[in-house]
Amino acid sequence: MLTVATWNLENFFPAGTPFGPDTQSVFDHKVQLLAATIRSSGADVVATQEVGDPAALDALLTELGPGWTGELSTHFEAAHPIRVGFLTRLPVVETEQYSDIPARLHGVPTGDDGARLTAMGRGALRLRVTTGGGDADLVSVHLKSKLLSFPGGGFQPHDEDERARYAAYALLRRAAEAAAVRTFADALLDGHGAERRLFVMGDFNDGVEAATTQIVNGPPGSEIGTSGETQPDRGDGWRLLNLAPLIPPEKRFSRVFRGTGELIDHIFVSTALRPAVQSVTTIPGASALPSITENATARKDAPVSDHAMVAAVLTL
Repeated sequence: MLTVATWNLENFFPAGTPFGPDTQSVFDHKVQLLAATIRSSGADVVATQEVGDPAALDALLTELGPGWTGELSTHFEAAHPIRVGFLTRLPVVETEQYSDIPARLHGVPTGDDGARLTAMGRGALRLRVTTGGGDADLVSVHLKSKLLSFPGGGFQPHDEDERARYAAYALLRRAAEAAAVRTFADALLDGHGAERRLFVMGDFNDGVEAATTQIVNGPPGSEIGTSGETQPDRGDGWRLLNLAPLIPPEKRFSRVFRGTGELIDHIFVSTALRPAVQSVTTIPGASALPSITENATARKDAPVSDHAMVAAVLTL
């Protein structure tokens, strides 16, 4: 059996850093709670998001104990240096980073200053691991947030026109980043998704039916739960299947925003992996998920993540 998971650890920075908690005790408590959840999940490999510093990941690896290793992307935004990564207790064959926005999308605007998008804000990281049935590729991603920030670094716009513009900029950027992830997946699958084992997982910052998330699916058809799911077709070599429909309905959310549950963290698998999937669920940290607002800094000293882990069990 193989358990893979994805988890946004929420601003995982060491104590005393600009985005980290004020005290070492809060940081240590968060490390302990994160490790306890990972151990209890039975995960063999965890795609992580919002790791703010290699030292934070090292502390978590120490708490997890012998047998665990970690990898982090080196592509992140200087203003808020959160990055994707992996925690794994499986043998690592190779790693690869990817951050390029497709050339034809370089004109996507990101703000009133006219800056053009050429790279993902948080680059993707691929990990190839050895499982009982052979090698598998896993890609950790974190697309542009739906939580808006405005010129000057604040979370409140000067007026409603600015709010509308920056909501559009964020959506355009998230769509371009989704296309970049799809381009990376296309290269890894190369039309052989019925044989190649690929996971694409992480914080997509949008729901299952959102246009940005749908971009990552690839060719339409054969989605889980549809009449075409068990019917082979020409898209099987390229398609990625979102495992969200397999999550029990009462657990089908990974974040609570203003009192409403949202499933914005996803695990996609290639066609080759679909028959091996046994179960999928969400796992909150040490307590029920908090309801958050647009004010991200309000949770600086929170010892638990505002995201639930999404975990899948496969017979591999």
